[in-house]
Amino acid sequence: MVLLSIKPKFVNQIIKGNKKFEFRKTIFKENTDKAYIYSTSPDKQIIGYFFIEEIFQGHPSKLWEKFKKYAGIDETDFFSYFCGKKNGYAIKIGHLEIFEQPLDPNDIFDNFYPPQSFYYIDDDIFKNHVNKFKTMHNTPVVKP
Repeated sequence: MVLLSIKPKFVNQIIKGNKKFEFRKTIFKENTDKAYIYSTSPDKQIIGYFFIEEIFQGHPSKLWEKFKKYAGIDETDFFSYFCGKKNGYAIKIGHLEIFEQPLDPNDIFDNFYPPQSFYYIDDDIFKNHVNKFKTMHNTPVVKP
């Protein structure tokens, strides 16, 4: 499993169903099928998770052409993020669950520090915490 840092404005686009792909300059080396969402400052909370359906690799311009309809980001911000990069990744967001109450990462991790982009976590760490909360909704993301 991974913990992904995502800006609150993009987290909101994911929740609304407008953002069905999360874009990254680098990708996981370990095989993972689930990503927990850490909403960055000012939220600083783990708000839920999604299952990774597929990961696409390619030149940023190709990723934009293929996924712009479901990018949840405008073209200027997209290309600013990938400035100078010849390769990028589009993570297809699958089934999404948002926690009724966000989790404070400091309650879960000793000496928590937000991931720069992502880091690996043990899913078992969350089981005790996640099971305490009901999910706000349990709706799969609509496929493009």
